[in-house]
Amino acid sequence: MATTTAQLVLTSTDLLSDSLSLSAIATLTGAGNSTGLTSTGGLARKTTESASQYTLFAAASYTDDKAHKIYLKNMETSAGLYFLISIHDVEVGRIYAGDWALIPWSADTTSDDADFKITPSTSASHTLEYMIIHE
Repeated sequence: MATTTAQLVLTSTDLLSDSLSLSAIATLTGAGNSTGLTSTGGLARKTTESASQYTLFAAASYTDDKAHKIYLKNMETSAGLYFLISIHDVEVGRIYAGDWALIPWSADTTSDDADFKITPSTSASHTLEYMIIHE
């Protein structure tokens, strides 16, 4: 059984009226059980060359309604360059230069309504680091 742990640490001295120090740790497990997630698509990078939408993960390639986790990191350094994150045609959010995200994904396989997609902000070259950890 694989054991994968995710940790988030947030600190700030000027975001709130008091200093902020927050830490959260989770062991990534399967849907409805305590078994660790056992598969990964590997850590990879995608460099885009247009402002077209790209399907990063097709739901049909994964098991429906499981505890999949997607890691994303925008490798760019220019502040205005972002990737728009969408599931089918629903905009989840944007990750700007240097931003990262760990997003749960159910991969509903009933149609392409759950495909995980990215759209770069411009047609200039953008690089995204990504990985899926899945059941």
